Amino acid sequence: MSKVEEFEELRPLLFSIAYRILGSVGEAEDAVQETWLRFDGSSTRPASAKAFLSAAVTRISIDVLRSARVRREEYVGPWFPEPLLSDPYQDPAQAVELADSVSMAALLLLERLSPLERAVFVLREVFAFEFGEVAAAVGRSEAACRQLLVRARRHMEAGRPRFEADRQERHELATRFFDALKSGDVDGLRDLLAADVQLVGDGGGKAPQLAKAVMGAQNVARVLGTVFPLMSRIDVTFEPHEVNGQPGAIFRDRDGKVLHTLALDVLDGKIQTIRTVINPDKLGHLGPVADAWAVDREVKQARRRMN
Repeated sequence: MSKVEEFEELRPLLFSIAYRILGSVGEAEDAVQETWLRFDGSSTRPASAKAFLSAAVTRISIDVLRSARVRREEYVGPWFPEPLLSDPYQDPAQAVELADSVSMAALLLLERLSPLERAVFVLREVFAFEFGEVAAAVGRSEAACRQLLVRARRHMEAGRPRFEADRQERHELATRFFDALKSGDVDGLRDLLAADVQLVGDGGGKAPQLAKAVMGAQNVARVLGTVFPLMSRIDVTFEPHEVNGQPGAIFRDRDGKVLHTLALDVLDGKIQTIRTVINPDKLGHLGPVADAWAVDREVKQARRRMN
C-alpha cells in the first residue's frame, strides 16, 4: 500500500479526532492536511501508519486549540462549534460514543477541558486508544495521561449531556417540531418544549441573531412561531438534517444559499435546547452562504406589512 493509500484510508479517523479536539471543520481539515505533509515528508515509513498519523494530528490539533482559546475568549456572543452534518468515521463497536461525542452539547462541554485533557479524553474515551498510544500521541507518560483522564472525566461527568436512546422517537418529535414551526403553530411548539427550554444563537457579531438567548417554553414558542412564518413569506426554506448527530435542519434563502443551521437536544420526550449557528464564517463548508443581514431586513419589512 502506498503512502497516499495508507493516508486516505485513515483520513476519516484523523478528521474525526481533530474535529472533536478543535470543534471546527475548517481547522480540523487544515490539521489533517498538515498531518499529510509531515507523513509525506518523512524519510522513513513508520511501523504503524495509524499510530504515527493519529499522534501527528493530535499534536497539531493541540497546538491549534491553544491559540484558538484566545480568539474564543474574545468571541462576540455565545460560541458554538462549526456544524457537522455527517461524521466521516464510523465504527459499529463505538457507535454510541461516537454519536454522543460529536453533539453540540458534548463539544461545548469539552471546551471546559485544557487542550491536553481534551486530547486524552477524545483518544481514550471516544476512540478507545490504549494508554500507550495516548501517551505517545500527546507526548506525556502513561501515568500522566491517566491523571489527565481522571480530571477530564470529572469535568465531563459534572455536565454530561443525555439524549433519547430511541433515535426513532427523537426524530418523530423533531418532525412534529418542524411541522409546527412551518405553520407558526405556537401552541403546538410549546407542547414539544421542556418548561426550561433554551433558544440560543451563535452569530459571532457577523450576522443578526434570531435571539441571543430566550428561556422558557412560552417565550421560545412565541419567538419561533412569529419569526419563521415571516421567513417563509420571503421564501426561506429548510430541510431537516442531522446536525452534529442530533435532529436539526439547514435553512436556506430563496437562492438556496445557507442561512443558518438549527440543532435540537431532546430528552424525556421534550426539546431541551435549540441552538442556531448563523455566523457566516462557520457555514462556508456547507455551501454558498446567504446574506443574513439582507434576509433580516426582508423579514422586518414583511412584519411591517402585516401590522
